[in-house]
Amino acid sequence: MRINRLVIAGSIILLSGCQSFDSSNIDDKQTQETLVPAPPASKPKTEVVSVPEVAEITDVWQRIRLGLEFDIPDEKLVNQYRDWYIKNPQHLARISERATPFLYLIVEEIEKRDLPIELALLPIVESAFDPFAYSHGAASGLWQFTSPMARHFGLEMNWWYDGRRDVPAATIAALDMLEYLYKKTNGNWLYAIAAYNTGEGRVLNAVKRNKKKGKPTDFWALKLPTETQRYVPQLLALADVIQHADQYGIILNPIDNTPHIEVVNVGGQIDLALAAGFAGMTTSELHQLNPGYNRWATSPEGPHNIVLPVDKVADFSLALADTPINDRLNWERYKIKSGDSLGRIAQAYHTTPSALRAVNDIKGNKIIAGRHLLIPVSANDPAQYTHTLEQRIKAKQNVSRGNQKIDYTVKSGDSFWKIANTHKVTVSELARWNNMAPKDSLRVGKKLAIWTGSKSENSVTRKVRYTVRSGDSLARIASKFKVKVADLVRWNSLEKSKYIQPGQQLQLYVDMSNVRA
Repeated sequence: MRINRLVIAGSIILLSGCQSFDSSNIDDKQTQETLVPAPPASKPKTEVVSVPEVAEITDVWQRIRLGLEFDIPDEKLVNQYRDWYIKNPQHLARISERATPFLYLIVEEIEKRDLPIELALLPIVESAFDPFAYSHGAASGLWQFTSPMARHFGLEMNWWYDGRRDVPAATIAALDMLEYLYKKTNGNWLYAIAAYNTGEGRVLNAVKRNKKKGKPTDFWALKLPTETQRYVPQLLALADVIQHADQYGIILNPIDNTPHIEVVNVGGQIDLALAAGFAGMTTSELHQLNPGYNRWATSPEGPHNIVLPVDKVADFSLALADTPINDRLNWERYKIKSGDSLGRIAQAYHTTPSALRAVNDIKGNKIIAGRHLLIPVSANDPAQYTHTLEQRIKAKQNVSRGNQKIDYTVKSGDSFWKIANTHKVTVSELARWNNMAPKDSLRVGKKLAIWTGSKSENSVTRKVRYTVRSGDSLARIASKFKVKVADLVRWNSLEKSKYIQPGQQLQLYVDMSNVRA
């Protein structure tokens, strides 16, 4: 039973009469049940009990433990994940260190909204609390947003900035999304969490199918994608391990139950090296707290927020106040040459045509040889900004994966599949070596690293004939064989909007090692 506590002058008033909820007891008539305790039928009885003073909570993990309230069912996958965490204690030890700057902020926002504290553990499942994480499904950041969902929930993304990796901004967006999903699933948190992974449509359709067949409609009875079937049990197992960490021998890095970071609006574009100097930090240390910035400076159009350790804010603010806005970037006067374009100049100076147009009050793309442009430039060599997107990609590309590295330039008509097949590597390897996802688009002129002699060089792409079955869709077939819907359409001269029919023969070119993985 969940007990509401009201502390008054050293005594606790216990409000009884609240129901607890067991998600395993949902029957087939309850497709819109709620996991929130039902309101009491009558006014709760009040009982006053004298107790010693409650000790102050000094550790965020302890704060989380005291708030955990989901039932932990005796389910096979829950037990498997619990066993894995117990057998690999170093995993949570590393995660608790990564979580240190951000966990207090996340818990504060969750409690402010009166949401289940279990949601604070989702970044462990999603990204292992790595704000730079990028998944095979083109999801990014601590909360693993895809681009469409990020934009839908208000996160900005451009050449300079990716809000999916901005921890304070992405936390707001993720909790907005979870609240939305909770409402769409009619107050069922297990449904909502599953929908965060796979989409509300799949969850609600699975409920409808079970209801129609007279089957139970609790989460454990639903037919969902394998990843989602594992996603919820992993979170529940994690909650149980966190709650009983001492019992299971898990050591979590203590995190002070006080603010660790503060967001400062600097009011305009600023070089990250300069900002780091103002705060008495290295550029790398600053970028670790501000992973949303792709380049050497904040975005010209904003946001202009810098995340800082709380003990650095005062010195930073003083230095910022003493520095005029125009002095927060270095500037170079560039004489336009014959044959120049805004795009070419922007690329050479690690900026964008839109930034050059804004600074120089240019409309359109026309520039005139002999005239001058004012160009914002980084204070340091761009290679010194080690956590920018460009430098992180270079670092990823230079990690040895085989006997020889090939520097490949993307040409018109190229695709991941075509390049991978030509060089006898897998699509997933090619994407991973270049800090990309197989679904990402390839820009002509982009530099890719290809490693030959890697472990999967002997992988084979085979021509497969597939017979369409009842219930199949292009998306489902593409997911099964880890290919693109666009490739299915192209290989079979289909119209994407046209239905496929049971018994229809499709031709696929499948990376067999990728399918086995």
